[in-house]
Amino acid sequence: MTTLTREEIVRGLAENREAPNGAARNAHAEALAGAAETNGDRALFREALDNLINAYLYSSESSKMLVPFARLLQEYDKDPGAFSEWDAHSLFWQFKWVASAISDSPGIPLESAAGWLDEMERRYRIAGYSERPVREAELWLAHVTGEDERAERAFRRWLAAERDDMSDCQACELNGQGQYAVVQGDDTEALELWKPVLTGELVCAEEPHRVLATSLLPLLRLGRADEARANHLRGYRMARGNESLLPSVGRHIEFCALTGNESRGLEILAEHAALVAPLANLDDRLSFHGGILVLLRRLEELGHGRSPAVPYEGTPRTVSELYEVLHAGCLDIARQFDARNRTTRVSDRFLARVGREPLVGTLPLGVRSAELPRTDAVRATATAGATAPTASASAVPAPVVAPTGFTELVERARGARDVGHPGADALWAEVAVRVDGQPDPDPLVRADLADQQALAAARRGTEEAPQLLAEVRDGYRALGRAERAALAELRMASVAAQSGAAPARIRELLRIALRSAEALDATEPLRLRRIALAELSAIRVESYLRSVEAAGPADHHQDHHHGGDQEHAHGELAAELTAFVSAYEDGAADLVAEAEEMLGRVALAQGDPERAVPLLATSAARAVAAGRPWQAVDPLVLQAGVLMSLDRPEEAEEAARAGLEHAAELTDAEAQGVVRLTLADILLRRGDAAQEAAALALAGAHWFDQAGLTADGGAQARLLLARAYAREERAAEAAEVLQSALPDLLEHGDQQAVFVREFLGDLLRRLNEPRPAAEQYLLAAEVTKGWEDPRPQASLAQSAADTLSDAGLAAEAVAAYERALELHRLTGEAPVAEVRVLRSLAWLGLREEVTATAVEQARGRMAEAAEVLEAALAADPGAPELRSELAQTWHQLAQVLDRHVSTNEQAAEDEVPADAGPGEAPAARLSREEADALRLEEIDLWDRAGRAYAALGPDHLRDRFQCLNNAAWTEHERGDAKAGAARVSTLIDEVRALPEDELPDWLLPSAERLLAQLNDGV
Repeated sequence: MTTLTREEIVRGLAENREAPNGAARNAHAEALAGAAETNGDRALFREALDNLINAYLYSSESSKMLVPFARLLQEYDKDPGAFSEWDAHSLFWQFKWVASAISDSPGIPLESAAGWLDEMERRYRIAGYSERPVREAELWLAHVTGEDERAERAFRRWLAAERDDMSDCQACELNGQGQYAVVQGDDTEALELWKPVLTGELVCAEEPHRVLATSLLPLLRLGRADEARANHLRGYRMARGNESLLPSVGRHIEFCALTGNESRGLEILAEHAALVAPLANLDDRLSFHGGILVLLRRLEELGHGRSPAVPYEGTPRTVSELYEVLHAGCLDIARQFDARNRTTRVSDRFLARVGREPLVGTLPLGVRSAELPRTDAVRATATAGATAPTASASAVPAPVVAPTGFTELVERARGARDVGHPGADALWAEVAVRVDGQPDPDPLVRADLADQQALAAARRGTEEAPQLLAEVRDGYRALGRAERAALAELRMASVAAQSGAAPARIRELLRIALRSAEALDATEPLRLRRIALAELSAIRVESYLRSVEAAGPADHHQDHHHGGDQEHAHGELAAELTAFVSAYEDGAADLVAEAEEMLGRVALAQGDPERAVPLLATSAARAVAAGRPWQAVDPLVLQAGVLMSLDRPEEAEEAARAGLEHAAELTDAEAQGVVRLTLADILLRRGDAAQEAAALALAGAHWFDQAGLTADGGAQARLLLARAYAREERAAEAAEVLQSALPDLLEHGDQQAVFVREFLGDLLRRLNEPRPAAEQYLLAAEVTKGWEDPRPQASLAQSAADTLSDAGLAAEAVAAYERALELHRLTGEAPVAEVRVLRSLAWLGLREEVTATAVEQARGRMAEAAEVLEAALAADPGAPELRSELAQTWHQLAQVLDRHVSTNEQAAEDEVPADAGPGEAPAARLSREEADALRLEEIDLWDRAGRAYAALGPDHLRDRFQCLNNAAWTEHERGDAKAGAARVSTLIDEVRALPEDELPDWLLPSAERLLAQLNDGV
């Protein structure tokens, strides 16, 4: 191995501190520590040991820190004076990490672990530190060894001890205190303790990441499923891919397994496949793999044991195979802990965890997950109704509960069928299951089951449907049930139309069906209904046939010729439906409701939404009055959409809410999704109901998934859910949902692709993820390149440039800004956007070094910006936004000059040539006269900006005060403090004369404080 020089080791340590956590960083840190020891420089060796300890800490090999820590402690004992105050503090701080690592390492004998704890206590006492961290370490060691009384004493002493600069941050301490409450069985206390961390009041490098994961099961146990979902979406985003947070990842996988989201759990497992290995940190391995085992056991129970999981130690594994190998490994680790701790506590808890049963049936998470293949076990669960969503899925239909008696079951099924109840199919399915067990089944029951089978085939459009319906007709005739036979004949006509049969054949079947209905005995209660149904079906089908015949076989490319024909057809259909309503208004309410809904749709097709609204409302009301509320859902949903298009949101919301209420008995998953999505969209547009909109969109996404429409309605529901979350300032949840649906949403046209990518970019930017945000903006801009209007591309390029600049990618940001500037100038309609780009380019040029050339370039950009604004103001002198931007441009130019002078003065102090940049000869340092001239120019610019802000009124007082503050201090730096004080005094007199309601609370105290500082010569 080549010996590294001191400079190479120093450089390597700097690089290692910035490297991603993980095995590669650890290996490099180990090599650097070895090289530093060989080098013989003790200070460098101590630095390398400290770096190695930190590298181990934030990885899955944290237990390895014991050796380098012991070496570093030896170095301290040899020469404490060689350690700076910071180095000594760091060493004692690392003692806490070591205490945890010892407790979590079963290979360290209990006596040694206790000895390390005593040593920590002794050294802390000598150094004058609080015993608080010692007692926390004692608590967890006592807990795992089953010394509960000692653990409780340690907990009390931990809380009682003073906090000092050796104490963990409050977020981490609350994490530990909450975990202790959980093991004591008090979930409520734990969540109360965690509240400041979960709300973001207390944060650190690993919090709230860990608490978000630890809170999941306590929340579920307390029935707070909405909070658990939110913590999963937010927390997994923070923990994803982080080696030191693998126990948290395991908790997220476990949460998915226990909430009916096994598919999501499997996806998280796949994302961490490379880390599913024999981790060096055995406690982390037990925790991470334990969560995986909960998922694998659930998958086995659902019949997926033979499905592929993820490889382990380079070998592909099925779910069952991976379960076996991980279970054996974890049980071995647990027993090692038991042997060391002289108790079975660890293995008992491990086995209890792996054997946990689901805490809810199905908790919709909002994120898109690939559906698991349906197995017999899954079908059985679904039949039992366990797939109904839990939490936030308002008005979820309950599964149909079949009567225990067979005769009662058949009567219920017939009653449901006769009124068109959505639960009829489920009841007949139960009849089909039980019928063979009856000693002497009624032939009519067999005929009814054949009818259900034929109806299902007709709905699917299968080839055997006509034959099955003919057999049903004949069967009912043989049993003397002519009213059922007439219905079968009508269905045969509908199937013929559905399959594209010749119009003549379809019309013939319709005539046969009508004659059969009319031939029913006059005393038959259903005679009028059968005739009405036949007539309504004929109206519907005949309209379709007329449109087909009018178009002709080769006329489909000449739609513009048929505008008048279509209008005539619509008028003819409307007349027929109106006549139907008049004829049967008192005899077949549900069929009349259907006709009125069709009339509403015809009105929409004719471009008359105002006429459609009352027709749809009447249709819904009639269906409800007829005892068929589920039939009202479609017209109400359609009515709500029409009302929104007419800008009548209150009425639209009322209709949509009624639709949701009447959907309670619907069993069609798509219909359940549509009604929720409709109401969610209306509520989100209202602007003050984002929380309810999110709940509805979440449930809607679930139902669309159930209907197999994940990529269509499901994608739109997730987009709306993300928008609702964003409206509630829940950016992390919004981003997680949106990213999961992104592939589906991008398939819905360029307009939506651009909107979605820009929306995602905005979310990522809010989450301080500038690089991925910039990527989304650039991808969206790429889609808009071919558009006639360049403004969307310009806006997206500017957003990308802003985020690239935030990410520190200056060269890429400059390129994006230049493109945005080019596009803005092409439109000639966005002076404000143009000047903001110019100012950003000015500052980017000063990011690396403030050279004379860079300052001149920045000055030029600012001058360009001012020219653009002055030209725009010439056309619109009173535009306040333009005047504000001009003031801001002067303000920022003054700041550029101030930075130039300050950098020059600092360079003079450091005796380094000022303004020297890469590849540029050092510029001559500014003379005193030149620097003073720049200061005077700064003051003039701040004065100009201040006057402009003053003219813009009270809303710009803060900007004006900032300009005055800068000008006053610049006067002070020139040695003229009186001039600066005079400026402030003038402002104070002016402010005191303002009406009280125009005076901000902060302004007068700030101005008086500034004046005092200037007068004191501060």
